[in-house]
Amino acid sequence: MSTAGFNAQNGTGQPYANGPSQNPVGVQQLPAVNYGVMPQPSYNPMQAKSPVPPGPGLYPSGPYQHIPPVSSYQPGPPPTSYPAAPGQAHLTRAPLGGPVSHTPPQSASPIPGPRLPPPQCTPPPPAVSSSGYYPNPQHQQPPLMAPPWQYNSAPPPMGPPVPMNTQPRGPATNHVTPPAPYSSATSLSMSHNAMQPPTSLQGCGQPGGAPPPMNPAASHQYHASSAPYGTTPTGPPPTTKPAAPPMANATPPPPKTDAGPPQPGPPGRHLGHYPSLPPGYQHHAPPHGGPSTSHPGIQSATQPYTRAPQLYQQPPPGPGPAQLSPSLASMSLQSGTPETLRVVNLLQERNLLPPGPVPAPTPCLPQDLQKINCSPEVFRCTLTSIPQTQSLLNKAKMPLGLLLHPFKDLSQLPVVTSSTIVRCRSCRTYINPFVSFLDQRRWKCNLCYRVNDVPEEFMYNPVSRSYGEPHKRPEVQNATIEFIAPSEYMLRPPQPAVYLFVLDVSHNAVETGYLKVFCQSVLDNINALPGDSRTKIGFITFDSTVHFYNLQEGLSQPQMLIVSDIEDIFLPTPDSLLVNLNESKELVQDLLKSLPTLFEKTMETQSALGSALQAAFKLLSPTGGRLSVFQTQLPNLGVGALQSREDPNQRASAKDIQHLSPATDFYKKLALDCSGQQVAVDLFLLSSQYCDLASLGCISRYSAGSIYYFPSYHDKHNPAQVEHFQKDLKRYLTRKIGFEAVMRIRCTKGLSIHTFHGNFFVRSTDLLSLPNVNPDAGFAVQMSIDENLDDMQVVSFQAALLYTSSKGERRIRVHTLCLPVVHSLSDVFAGADVQAMGGLLACMAVDRSVTASLSDARDAMTNAAIDSLSSYRQSVLTIQQPGLLAPACLRLFPLYILALLKQKAFRTGTSTRLDDRVASMCQLKYQPLAYAMLMIHPALYRVDDLTDEGALNVSERTVPQPRVLQLSVEKLSRDGAFLMDAGTIMYLWIGRNCNPNFLTQVLGVPNYAAVPENLYLLPELETAESQRTRAFVGWLREQRPFFPLLHVIRDESQLKVPFMQNMIEDRTESALSYYEFLLHLQQQISK
Repeated sequence: MSTAGFNAQNGTGQPYANGPSQNPVGVQQLPAVNYGVMPQPSYNPMQAKSPVPPGPGLYPSGPYQHIPPVSSYQPGPPPTSYPAAPGQAHLTRAPLGGPVSHTPPQSASPIPGPRLPPPQCTPPPPAVSSSGYYPNPQHQQPPLMAPPWQYNSAPPPMGPPVPMNTQPRGPATNHVTPPAPYSSATSLSMSHNAMQPPTSLQGCGQPGGAPPPMNPAASHQYHASSAPYGTTPTGPPPTTKPAAPPMANATPPPPKTDAGPPQPGPPGRHLGHYPSLPPGYQHHAPPHGGPSTSHPGIQSATQPYTRAPQLYQQPPPGPGPAQLSPSLASMSLQSGTPETLRVVNLLQERNLLPPGPVPAPTPCLPQDLQKINCSPEVFRCTLTSIPQTQSLLNKAKMPLGLLLHPFKDLSQLPVVTSSTIVRCRSCRTYINPFVSFLDQRRWKCNLCYRVNDVPEEFMYNPVSRSYGEPHKRPEVQNATIEFIAPSEYMLRPPQPAVYLFVLDVSHNAVETGYLKVFCQSVLDNINALPGDSRTKIGFITFDSTVHFYNLQEGLSQPQMLIVSDIEDIFLPTPDSLLVNLNESKELVQDLLKSLPTLFEKTMETQSALGSALQAAFKLLSPTGGRLSVFQTQLPNLGVGALQSREDPNQRASAKDIQHLSPATDFYKKLALDCSGQQVAVDLFLLSSQYCDLASLGCISRYSAGSIYYFPSYHDKHNPAQVEHFQKDLKRYLTRKIGFEAVMRIRCTKGLSIHTFHGNFFVRSTDLLSLPNVNPDAGFAVQMSIDENLDDMQVVSFQAALLYTSSKGERRIRVHTLCLPVVHSLSDVFAGADVQAMGGLLACMAVDRSVTASLSDARDAMTNAAIDSLSSYRQSVLTIQQPGLLAPACLRLFPLYILALLKQKAFRTGTSTRLDDRVASMCQLKYQPLAYAMLMIHPALYRVDDLTDEGALNVSERTVPQPRVLQLSVEKLSRDGAFLMDAGTIMYLWIGRNCNPNFLTQVLGVPNYAAVPENLYLLPELETAESQRTRAFVGWLREQRPFFPLLHVIRDESQLKVPFMQNMIEDRTESALSYYEFLLHLQQQISK
């Protein structure tokens, strides 16, 4: 069997070539079927718990006592021992519903309660205001003034999407339409891009989809192995009709003949309506190849196809994905209590963390389907068992959404070259492992249940080189696959790779020394920039004027052209500012060598960033490309000028944080213009002063760019940050990139997507415009159930990403996820993915912080934990017991919520710079789940006693596997060394009485006092202890694409403060301990 098509990242092998049949039967595109199903109304807003000011009975009275270790933990007092404070009314969340007006939201919470406790009191619990995610039907009490988050239902119709050329109005919050106002009669959908809920098949199955993100594995660079498909089209782009699918999924013009009359309706809903599936079509898992080392969820992508061709027969019936009742019935969760539903009393069981990373739950599917399902590293759902109805979802009070890492670096990726890409004629779904073959010539779509003909060309299997086995094609054996698209998927010839760098050269910028590091890094990696012979490059610098560089081939040295009229910026020589990299490489290298010295004497302190961005937009508009901006101060001249809005005295305020929204819409408008011309803007902010990232970040957020934040950057005073910048910049310059991309997510009929999170622009109701897509970007979507899923055993989600590779190939990456449908509340809880829920809630909370207030977001997160555990207690538990009870699958949910409340993005009462807070919010929305979870809940390990017991063997290295510890000072000891992995940063804390052997063998110092103050590199010593420690730290770093700094800290170090702030389970002056937070949840649930 040939494995050519399975080489990693389109590696050394050739992609699948199509077989001998070159005249496939065309698939005639019919008008999409509208089933006319109206969306089910979302649950009626209900009342909720109110803030409870601290008072007698809320927590144990008397002075705060240290919570004893595990062995002495006692169950919390019964609910009755927590009476309300004397004279306190029982307040509730306000009823919602009613019309939504399109005006900017106003802050809720007009009834502020006390936030800080009396001097000797325990801090008050998070206020449980009306900002819950879901209403609580149990309490019909007087209303408060804030609405709950409604994340399981689509927002009300918001009008048509904003056209690309329309100037946005209102605050830049990445909404396509203005957010709804806050009032007691308003429901708020936490949305990055709120959309009108589709009411027909078009809504949930529009052409073009996209993919998802998750856990990292060893990052492999992407190398396209295949020549571009055919020749790129020339001439004007074909016109598109409004009714036709967007260009992302345009299909070849169909022949006039049709294989048969269109099938009426969606008969697939009635099981058994079609002929049974023959054994050859029963989705057997592909034969096992070698074990997958890094992506267990994508094993099928690496496994060879060795089965010999079989003659097609019509044998006895057997189950396929669409006829699964017997298989799934035998797997019903009702047959016994699964481990995920084991009852845990959180007040008694303290050691809840698993010894290693928290695994993603496995959907309850038949084994053959589970083997070929999409990897959770790429596509993950907050509920791995989908509720049958919206009312069941509302009753569970858990968010339903998807988290995606669509362009993730994959070690194995099957690539198919085909002149016919097989898709459903109705909903445009790509054929995938979860469709049903009714016979050799027909297949039924797993999203809309339409029966389609199998094209003649699809009958040939390029792997086995056999004919007549369409069910063995790689497209039907792999849940993640990439197609090299034919010319019908192009509106214009694929663009070249174009890179434009815009550099701040003001006095402040030169002082930081970043320019030397940048220029040297580009020089070192100039031959590794993704691209081909057409790659273009250009440079613009700016201070109070804008400087262009003529790099035309034939010049003896670069020419600098200065434009001082920043109010009406123009391009002095449009044809010679973006040049072919291969033809002008020597001039580019000369410029990079001279730039650092060119401005080293400058005393110009002003920054005309807005004008420089306008110039860059003019330069890139004809082609599209990537715009990389390096900024070190607040722009203070010309268009886009900003003023400082931060009051340093308010950094530790326990009240609402101001200025989280943009000060101007200039950067959002420019970003939307860039998106329309296929330009993405990446922002590198290197500064020790306030730069108003809330405003500047819009330039990247709406153009599908990235934000890199390096606070307190200085090449002399902060060498660790310099190394961080160097490593991140190298990754940025050399990682794979997709240009002029669009992404669409489809789902089975009855489900709909209503909110997106990430960096992008929503071009139509379900099409995301991504001028650039990179392998480090994550996305999230919220979903609702519009129709009952009564007759379905499984539902599917498909994400399709259409992009142009740096080699000029048009490609489509498709990911398909299949999940079971359940009808009981206990099954819904059993399938909860607590990490995915935490990641989605973090995205929603960022939006709520910007559109409403930080306190609203904090209250809503607290209510998410209260509501889900309350629903579990009331509706799933058969025997009521005292304590705070949770199913095992949700045992970490309160811990993650508390971690979010203490995270830099959402914390209050702790000094936090405004830019630091906004940068953290940007990362939570943009990072794939696996990386975001470490920012939310860091991992703590003891590393002074590493052994080879239980170690992994990775690339001929032995990697120790110490167990993960709870984030509490109680777990630290002065005679040890502890490593904290917080995602973007690592801390190695050395105890005052640390084992001298560790100090000498790992750090190379004789004693504790000799540990350097600013040590950020582990010395390479020839000792077993040093090799183990460095292997473990290196292994952790390899699991993410960015480079986390390592700080070695002592008790006296300044960095001990952020290290201790990550001890989430401990009490601080302004925040509850984990145990106190659990008592607070118990009291609210017991009301």
